Amino acid sequence: MLWNSLNQTVELGWDFYLPVIMFVALIALAVPVWAAIGTAAITMLVMSGDLPLSAIGESLFTGIDAFALTAVPLFILTGDVLVRTGLSKKFLDVAEALTCWTRGGFGSATVLVCGMFAAISGSDAAGAAAVGRMTIARLVESGYPRPYACALVAAGACTGILIPPSIAYIIIGLVLGISASTLFLAALIPGIAILVSILITNIIMNRLYTYETGGNMGLVEWLGNLGHALKSGWYAFIVPGIIFYGIFSGRLTPTEAGATAVVVTILMGFLLGTLKLSDFPAMLVSSAKVNGVILPIIAFSAPLAEALAIMGVPQGFVTAVTGLTDDPSVLILLMICILIAAGCVMETTPNIVILAPILKPLADNIGMNEIQFCIMMITALGVGFITPPLGLNLFVVSGITGESILKIAARAIPFVLTMLIVVLLIAYIPPISTTLLPDIFK
Repeated sequence: MLWNSLNQTVELGWDFYLPVIMFVALIALAVPVWAAIGTAAITMLVMSGDLPLSAIGESLFTGIDAFALTAVPLFILTGDVLVRTGLSKKFLDVAEALTCWTRGGFGSATVLVCGMFAAISGSDAAGAAAVGRMTIARLVESGYPRPYACALVAAGACTGILIPPSIAYIIIGLVLGISASTLFLAALIPGIAILVSILITNIIMNRLYTYETGGNMGLVEWLGNLGHALKSGWYAFIVPGIIFYGIFSGRLTPTEAGATAVVVTILMGFLLGTLKLSDFPAMLVSSAKVNGVILPIIAFSAPLAEALAIMGVPQGFVTAVTGLTDDPSVLILLMICILIAAGCVMETTPNIVILAPILKPLADNIGMNEIQFCIMMITALGVGFITPPLGLNLFVVSGITGESILKIAARAIPFVLTMLIVVLLIAYIPPISTTLLPDIFK
């Protein structure tokens, strides 16, 4: 019904249908997403004749000609340096000391260290790989079934794009023309809410199935363990401290904070003797591979966005949807369903560059705050990282453990459900994402 209404509103022809069919077919054939988007965009522009083919090169350049995008490779590199210097292990030691007094303490520590890593790298896949290598074997030794241990790490690593600084918020800010610093501030409470929901879910599951015992530690012993962990690893928190203070105080832009974090992390690695010059080639290549996946998608999204705008698809989508219902609550639920479905089959970056320009007019039409819309969108897409069939984090932890993706996905269902509750709260309660913002943005 919605598709028919959209077709009648915009009068779509083969200049729209054929590129869409090509895009779906290329994705199904495992062609890189940037190539699929580029092929669809060029085909759409050529068939419609609305934009000269010579303008595509300029459009590709302007799509990535943004100072804010420099922060993306910097945060990716910071996360890579963090792992190679061993500072990520200090995060785990402190997190374990914080939670060792509870039953299920190491499971909770695993979730906390995912959040700590997220506050530096801004990448979920990097967090899943780094934390998974450190914790999954120990989780199994503590009594957790391997599929559940993998699901716990995959869920915790979702915070990589939800807790600022986040690459996803940098990209959606660029696409919609919103300051990344503002989005980081707005995402703080929702990101922590997702982290807490994962913690609570793990505690409940541990109570139900008694995966991990313990929690008989006295207050004095707990304080002693925590003090020892902080004494031996306090310096690891200098990096997230610089990032958070610099960005949220307004003294540093996200790009400047990322550059400072890279330099400080490298210096700490040299001072600790855990980083050598010979480590740099592998580090830079690893970071370049991740960055090389993101930037081409952003570049090719520019001509695709222009083609869709020229054809009137975003405006037509709004007219078609509001023609079916004008109830804001129903429309918000519809957007969430679209985002979660998209997150199940495609990674965050292409979803942002394709869906944000289409759904944003609908959010504006029902009076949703643009900041709240961005937070809702990224959080809903984040759920897709642990949702079959293509939940990225499921593949990452499966790759490093050899565990079946289907078994991991089955154990991830409780985490998906609790994260969905947080998504609904963000969507229907604006203060969750706007409380920390200046009045001008509310």
